Amino acid sequence: MIQSRDEVTKIICSTKVAKGIKWSDVAHKLELSKEWTTAACLGQMALTKEQATIVGEVFSLSDEAIAWLQIAPYKGSLPTAVPTDPLIYRWYELVNVYGTTIKELIHEEFGDGIMSAIDFSMDIQREPDPKGDRVNVVLSGKFLPYKTY
Repeated sequence: MIQSRDEVTKIICSTKVAKGIKWSDVAHKLELSKEWTTAACLGQMALTKEQATIVGEVFSLSDEAIAWLQIAPYKGSLPTAVPTDPLIYRWYELVNVYGTTIKELIHEEFGDGIMSAIDFSMDIQREPDPKGDRVNVVLSGKFLPYKTY
């Protein structure tokens, strides 16, 4: 008996390694982005029944695990407040250094509000560079103004 969505994530990750599955291959089968698909498989998004069935086939999941994929998850995948993984820590550092700049420039351009993480898309690509390949990340979120009432 599966006790939590985290258990399904562990099964997916274990099977991914054992079978040599790439996230982009799973995304192709779902006809969705590799970024959203990866987030869903790592337990950060709920899948529809059809999507969960496809993921279940790819990762040889039980019916119970497929059911867990359809439940709205508890979002937030970091085990600590300050991340210890070096790659994730660099994103934390980026927000610490540039967060106020990002906030100031968004407010200057759009007004008082936030960038949605719900109405949101992300694209991660490798950018060849003779001095060493670069990671190109594009984040796009709908602007949500604060309302008066």
